[in-house]
Amino acid sequence: MHPTAPPRHRLLNDYTDADFTPGILYVDDFILVADKPAGLLSIPAVGDDRQDSLVTRIQAEYPRAQIAHRLDEATSGIVLFSMYQAMLRRIHWAFRQRVVGKRYQAVVHGHMVEDEGEIDLPLAPVPDRNPWHQVDHDNGLRAVTRYTVVDRFERLGEPLTRVALKPITGRTHQLRVHLLALGHPIIGDPLYAPEGSAQRHKRLHLHASQLSICHPFHRTARCFESVVPF
Repeated sequence: MHPTAPPRHRLLNDYTDADFTPGILYVDDFILVADKPAGLLSIPAVGDDRQDSLVTRIQAEYPRAQIAHRLDEATSGIVLFSMYQAMLRRIHWAFRQRVVGKRYQAVVHGHMVEDEGEIDLPLAPVPDRNPWHQVDHDNGLRAVTRYTVVDRFERLGEPLTRVALKPITGRTHQLRVHLLALGHPIIGDPLYAPEGSAQRHKRLHLHASQLSICHPFHRTARCFESVVPF
């Protein structure tokens, strides 16, 4: 079943007063690790008003930096850059081999029943409904997410759950659609959360909090962390 399209104003969270300055968590001659704020595109998009992005801001200071992967505009957290094409090829190989460790935190609607689990549901775009994705057992690509409950609590009488997430695959909107499929959409999600969630919570509560990788030049294990801002 296709998700119902919300009114256009629900597609964007309110970032009017946001500071889109990315943080630099680490930099050397070969890689750069950035901390992307929510509401900033990873790369420029179509339209004169959609050119500001993490890439353009990072390249203003580090012209050789090339982005190695992306986060959704509404998602905050760690993004890896390479300073050389050869290093970028090694990083892309590591992502393809699934030897890059990625961890996220999210806050979702409702109290999740199980303390931990694995979501194994195939995902595909919703036809003619970009950017929506959905569980699609006929045409979807396999997508796997592991989760662990961190805390169950209430805010203004609303039951919420903080959950740690480990994506095994890297499909578009994977974490957002998988949590929706469990009946626990991420709060503030302008696409998949219930009506009014984006207005109440102002931002998508999804953050890329940790990235582990073998340094593409030094060949040593490195783990980078970003403080969860919610």
